[in-house]
Amino acid sequence: MRRIKADTTLIGVSELRTQADAILKVAREQPVIVEKRHKPVAVLMPVEQYNRTEQLLDALEDTILGLLAKERERRAPRKGWLTLEQLEHRVSLRS
Repeated sequence: MRRIKADTTLIGVSELRTQADAILKVAREQPVIVEKRHKPVAVLMPVEQYNRTEQLLDALEDTILGLLAKERERRAPRKGWLTLEQLEHRVSLRS
């Protein structure tokens, strides 16, 4: 196990096999990069950090999709737009 930054540890796959418990203990506190033949193949990280990362990516994706939708709305001609009721009728949600 080598610390490569103040909050990141680097290990080899063989270390993961032989020292799994110790490595998982470290991974509960900080990211652990797993290497195979000196190439990164995986990252172990605390669950809280993973959850925060997922939330951030979801929010970023929502923001980007919202901006794309606004741009498409701005460029699209209003002629031919359907109301929500018309759309529901077309897809048989309403009669």
